[in-house]
Amino acid sequence: MALDGLNVLVIGGTSGIGHEVARQAAARGAQLVVTGRDESRVRSAAQRLGASVLRAAVLDAHDEQALQRFFADLVGVDHLVSMVGDSMTGGFLDTTAETMRHVLHSKFWSNWMIARYAAPRLRDGGSLTYTAGTGGRPHDISASYVANLGLAALVEGLAAELAPRLRANAVAPTFMNTPFWRDIAPGDLESASATFSQTVPLKRQGTVEEVASAYIHLIENGFVTGQVLAVDGGVMLRK
Repeated sequence: MALDGLNVLVIGGTSGIGHEVARQAAARGAQLVVTGRDESRVRSAAQRLGASVLRAAVLDAHDEQALQRFFADLVGVDHLVSMVGDSMTGGFLDTTAETMRHVLHSKFWSNWMIARYAAPRLRDGGSLTYTAGTGGRPHDISASYVANLGLAALVEGLAAELAPRLRANAVAPTFMNTPFWRDIAPGDLESASATFSQTVPLKRQGTVEEVASAYIHLIENGFVTGQVLAVDGGVMLRK
C-alpha cells in the first residue's frame, strides 16, 4: 500500500486513463479527489471508486475562475494528476485559428494555470503529473505538437522552481482507443487503430492499465522530476 495515507487529486478522472489512474492509486491505499466536466460522469466515477473518494467535483479546468475557486478550497492533497488537454489533427496551414487557440489553451495554458493555483496548496513531498503526448509530427498534429513541447518545458521549469518541496513530471501516451477519441466516427477509429498497430514496433496498442501505471510510477518515485515519460510502444522509433 505504497500510497497509504496520501491523497491524490485526478483532474479528468471520470473516464479512460484518468479513471484508471484513480483506481490504481486507490488500490495502493490513496484517498481520492476526482473532477470532471460532466456532472453525471463525476457521479458515476465516484460510485465506481467507492469509499476511496474524499470528494468528487464538477470542474472545467479551462476556466481560470473555476480553477481559482476549486483550489481555494483544496486542503490536504499530496499528489495532483492532470489529464487536461484537448487534441487535434492537421498541419499548420490547414488548421483554423480557432482550433489552434483552443488546443493551445486546453493543453498548455490550462495546465500552467493549474500549476499556479495548485502548487501552493499541495503538501510538501508531493508532485504534479501532467499529460503530454507522443507519436505525431508537426505537420500532422500542429497545435497538439506545439502544446506537447510546451508541457515538456513547463515540467522542466516547475521541477526547478518547486524543488525540493514538490516534483513535476508528465506522461506522454500515444494513440489509444479510449473515450478520449469518442468524437471520431467508429469506422475511422477502427481504421486508425489498425494502422497504428501495424506501425508501432510492438504491433499493438497500449492498454489503459499500462499507461495509467506510468502515472503511478511518477507519483511514487520521489527521485524523478522534470521528466516526460513516453508510453508509446516505441512508435517514434519508426518516424
